[in-house]
Amino acid sequence: QVQLVESGGGLVQPGGSLRLSCAASGFSFSTYAMRWYRQAPGKERELVAGISSTGSNTWYTDSVKGRFTISRDNAKNTMYLQVNSLKPDDTATYYCNAVNIVYWGQGTQVTVSS
Repeated sequence: QVQLVESGGGLVQPGGSLRLSCAASGFSFSTYAMRWYRQAPGKERELVAGISSTGSNTWYTDSVKGRFTISRDNAKNTMYLQVNSLKPDDTATYYCNAVNIVYWGQGTQVTVSS
């Protein structure tokens, strides 16, 4: 069955960095576009970044452009989100998702605080 396992979150100070990972299984990972979402307490889930199946095309929401980088390794069935220059507003649970597959993992918590 489909499984997406996010990891790499943590508590960081403003300006810090993290590398989030999304390990995928149960479907043909290399044929699916993938996305990262985040949800802050009391807010709706927000689309943060997307990547095509081959990794050749990427997309970012305006608030993270220049700070976040999405990538994937199809040989490892894994997607990544490098998050740099973190701000308190980036505090959220981060989720990965395969486009057109209705499945959500447990997410990974990112907390940005001094």
